[in-house]
Amino acid sequence: MRAPALPWPVTALTDALTPWVPGAAVEVLAEIDSSNSELMRRARAGVLAPTLLVAETQSAGRGRLGRDWQGGGLGSALRFSLGLPLAPRGDWSGLSLAVGLAIAEALHAEIQLKWPNDLWWHDRKLAGILVETAGAGASGAARFVVVGVGINIAPLADPGFRTPPGWLQALLPEIDAPGALLRIAAPLAQALGAFEQQGFAPLVARFNARDALAGQAVRLSDGTEGIAQGVDAMGALRVETAAGPRTVHSAEVSVRPMGPA
Repeated sequence: MRAPALPWPVTALTDALTPWVPGAAVEVLAEIDSSNSELMRRARAGVLAPTLLVAETQSAGRGRLGRDWQGGGLGSALRFSLGLPLAPRGDWSGLSLAVGLAIAEALHAEIQLKWPNDLWWHDRKLAGILVETAGAGASGAARFVVVGVGINIAPLADPGFRTPPGWLQALLPEIDAPGALLRIAAPLAQALGAFEQQGFAPLVARFNARDALAGQAVRLSDGTEGIAQGVDAMGALRVETAAGPRTVHSAEVSVRPMGPA
């Protein structure tokens, strides 16, 4: 197995995570099928230690609803997963929104959030988030939560994307994948701890301030059309339709912008 090629600041990352996730380990792999898949395999095997797993390249990266995630070659994207146990909650639906908000706020004021799990800049997809959970013991015990993040760092050569890709160097020309991760790690860990305690409700106003869909005409995956009206305290999308207001949860639909109303 080859060694990682980029200068990852493992000690600095460990120091940044420790106040929020005591005992967290930082691992960097040159290549793996999927960082999320690896941490989920470990969790199912009973390995539940908090871990930040970075993959320089992935052969089978995954996005929401099982879609492939393409991130270009070495250094063109940041790919990582953070796995840790969190206290059980009745509703996890706002977690990907809380993660996206923490990352956007850590990186740049112009980054917007497209419900439920994408970061956008100028109608281009800059990053995606995949949250998965596994049982961590007896009923009522913590869940092992794996948060996977893929961020485009440099321009991508492949034009065949459903949504045009954006890249972080358009906003931060000097940044690279290791530098981006160092900016994100502590805010992300802090956000996960806050979500564990308080859920999504305290974040509604901050999310809506960056909401890329606010006031936009949208189409739901069942064909329903309406105007996006922000999110509620559980992280559900509020849509005003011809039949009246509708609340949409992340597991139910995908959303496509249709332009200003």
